[in-house]
Amino acid sequence: MTTIGFVGLGTMGRPMASHIFRQLPAGDTMVLHDMSSERVGELLAGGAVWAPTARALGQQADVVFFMVPDVPQVRAVLEGPDGLLAGAEGRDVLVVISSTVAPDAIRQLDDELRQASAGRVRVIDAPVSGGQVGAEAGTLSIMVGGPDELVAKAMPYLSLTGNPVHLGPTGAGEVAKACNQLICAASIVANAEAAVVAERAGLDVGKLFELMLGGYASSRIMADKGPRYVAKDYSVSGAAVFWIKDLKAYLDEAGRTGTATVQGDRLLDAFQGVVDAGWGWEDTAVVQKFIAEQ
Repeated sequence: MTTIGFVGLGTMGRPMASHIFRQLPAGDTMVLHDMSSERVGELLAGGAVWAPTARALGQQADVVFFMVPDVPQVRAVLEGPDGLLAGAEGRDVLVVISSTVAPDAIRQLDDELRQASAGRVRVIDAPVSGGQVGAEAGTLSIMVGGPDELVAKAMPYLSLTGNPVHLGPTGAGEVAKACNQLICAASIVANAEAAVVAERAGLDVGKLFELMLGGYASSRIMADKGPRYVAKDYSVSGAAVFWIKDLKAYLDEAGRTGTATVQGDRLLDAFQGVVDAGWGWEDTAVVQKFIAEQ
């Protein structure tokens, strides 16, 4: 019998937690922790347990999933007298970071927690791709890094939210996600730029994207973002501001591996321009507006 903890119950975390909770093996329980319990009333009504403090979460959970913006938010939950580590003292706890963060940050966090807990608290990484649509459908692509024996503890639960694949040692999942974000950023920007050029040339942009979806230019991003570019709809699904850290993580890993980048720095410039223009908390599709105003 395992107690699963979940921290970060927002756009991605809430549906992920819901999929895990609805399919928990017999005897397992789920404990939830966030800034407010309002987001998860349905889960609590169904039998999930609310932890009012991170310490209370640490006293109960065996495996804790994090879906928060970055490592500082993870540390805020872990540290301090009311933190998860204080509650977990003397217990074995596996921390699973599904947030998109720098690979080195994961490696460092695991080293710190292992030393501070005499090896009882460990970290693996399991960032996801698929966005809100994939989180709600339970079809996320999940990139997992960590030692075999630790990954084996998390895989049955990750499998309830999508398709997890173990790619290598601690940090490997975040390296994979950094590569994923480079490709996604390139597609977001390319589709946005094409929409601007096509519209200015007098084309029906909606028909253009419909046509291209049947050819080599087709992608899941085109299918998702195309209607947004047509409607100039920048209501947030995934905020542009988060791509700054994602692309910096990619560039850091490219540098660490001695790899010259052709696109990474240009894409970072585009998203930094979006943020500098004051549109960072709008959807990534707002890069279309940034390009149009250059």
